[in-house]
Amino acid sequence: MDETVDETLREVFVSSERLYEGKMVNLRRDIVLLPNGKQATREIVEHPGAVAVVPVLPDGSILMVCQFRHPVGLVLREIPAGKLSPGEDPDECARRELEEETGYRAGRLERKASVFTGPGFTDEVIHIYIADDLVKTKMNPDEDEFLAIERWTPQQIRQMIREGHICDAKTISGMYLLQDQ
Repeated sequence: MDETVDETLREVFVSSERLYEGKMVNLRRDIVLLPNGKQATREIVEHPGAVAVVPVLPDGSILMVCQFRHPVGLVLREIPAGKLSPGEDPDECARRELEEETGYRAGRLERKASVFTGPGFTDEVIHIYIADDLVKTKMNPDEDEFLAIERWTPQQIRQMIREGHICDAKTISGMYLLQDQ
């Protein structure tokens, strides 16, 4: 992450209060000192981080996962992704999530970027990978995951993004990174 920013913009931590601890996220309220000397409140969703994988089949098509996303009330088309377990290496998590959600194992897996998902309210970082040399294995989704797998060409996916049919940020980022290789 770029640390070469103007230090006069930095906020100084004063105190923190834990508001909620959950299975997926925690919530805290921080008090910070602003550059102008005033105090402000920041509500922060703590997240352990995640991975997302653009799985590229030998013919160049991309595997996508469709699943219902309760927070937005929609079935979304996304690249496979998953939450990091405590202490888990992102590369291992990417391999695990790819196989669990798609039934494919990556012969080659390359981390292309790590991005903040919403730095105004969460500390979540998602590590985005490109996977190829895929070998078919067996899907093994979590017991609370109900998934459908689809194959699309990169051109079709970019068209769906332009038309607003794909609006998931990690998927859009992953497709940008694939196109930029």
